Amino acid sequence: MRFSSLGSGSKGNATLIEWRGTCIMLDCGFSIKDTIRRLQRLGKTPEDISAIVATHEHSDHWKGVLPLATRYSIDVYATAGCLRATGVSSTTYKGLKLIDSHSDLMIGDIRVNPVPVPHDAREPVQFVFSSADHRLGVLTDIGSITPYVEALYRDCDGLVVEANHDLNLLASGTYPSFLKDRVAGQWGHLNNSQTAALISSIDQQRIQHLVVAHISQNNNSLDLVKAEIEAVYQGSGRLYYACQDQGFDWLELV
Repeated sequence: MRFSSLGSGSKGNATLIEWRGTCIMLDCGFSIKDTIRRLQRLGKTPEDISAIVATHEHSDHWKGVLPLATRYSIDVYATAGCLRATGVSSTTYKGLKLIDSHSDLMIGDIRVNPVPVPHDAREPVQFVFSSADHRLGVLTDIGSITPYVEALYRDCDGLVVEANHDLNLLASGTYPSFLKDRVAGQWGHLNNSQTAALISSIDQQRIQHLVVAHISQNNNSLDLVKAEIEAVYQGSGRLYYACQDQGFDWLELV
């Protein structure tokens, strides 16, 4: 199994997960033109995508889903809440597949396990993807770590997890008060300390690749993220930091 990112941040997100003949795109927050350009960097085209799986309806994750799927006839998997929030139905697009947020499913060769998370959307989920031998966890857009989330992400071979903001930078920044409260609240995004605490709780020796993602360009800095994460990460696996423009290149679980 291998995985990569087209870009990670508030201006757009998309992740690729591939094993055997199946290539899943998780979210698509870019225009069709931009998505194609970013796919080319990773050696892929829209025709290679087996399905698009959506975490929630916020535009930095959803904006490009239906345009790309419609043009290239790609099945889209989403929760009922996400579809209600977007106003999309099977009459709008025939390729819609409903996700039960509490039941796993198979997409081609990959087992997909939805994980309900606290976030200010309509039935948001994150995901654990499994091949025959490996588990990849993707955990962005979550405001607080629940015991259920911690249990499901404890034993992953690869992990993509957000460290969205630094609390001090957010508090002193230019966001209006309501937006600061939203981002820092239990239904918003993880701050650096929350992410460090989660990383402290996982089986670090099992991790082959740890990617810190969805780092805010306004309310965080790479130096602050590194200081918190590298203080707690003791695993032998590689540590990466995803960016908005490039995401990260293919990483393979072996």
